[in-house]
Amino acid sequence: MSETGYDLSALFDEHVAHEFVAQDVAATIATMTAEAFVTHVPTMTGGVGADALTDFYTRYFIGHWPGDTTIIPVCRTVGPDRVVDEMIMSFTHDIPIPAFLPNVAPTGRAVMLPVVVVMGFEADKIAYERIYWDQASLLAQVGLLDEKQLPITGAVQAHKVLDKDLPANTVLRADQPGAPAVD
Repeated sequence: MSETGYDLSALFDEHVAHEFVAQDVAATIATMTAEAFVTHVPTMTGGVGADALTDFYTRYFIGHWPGDTTIIPVCRTVGPDRVVDEMIMSFTHDIPIPAFLPNVAPTGRAVMLPVVVVMGFEADKIAYERIYWDQASLLAQVGLLDEKQLPITGAVQAHKVLDKDLPANTVLRADQPGAPAVD
């Protein structure tokens, strides 16, 4: 329970359920303040205010997720006026996902992606959401970037979030000038 007397964790879960389970734009907007904003930081998608968010959710987000989308909770921190949620999202890129992959045709590839949501509240309403993920990892997983040619990782980063004992330093290459030796 927050200092304001609201269960922000439950309000967070209600909002996400409206987005992904019920897929109800009006119910999603009802969880938010009139001037709420959403920013998907890597793609700069989202909107400010009820009208823009209704348009965004309707045209680009709610109902625009593959049927096999799952969210694995990793860690949640609840403060007096915000929730920070770390999760792993997984799905098969079999439909367009304009909020995360704007203008990218479905590739049929599996994706497993760490995502962090920072959700701020005013009383019992959401005032903002900032959503972060590694766009290079996403682009590598759908085949648009070559992780062998760039210092990036694909789904392995999601696996590492879930299992601390997986190898680290895998993008460091001992054959590069000035590179340290790899464990």
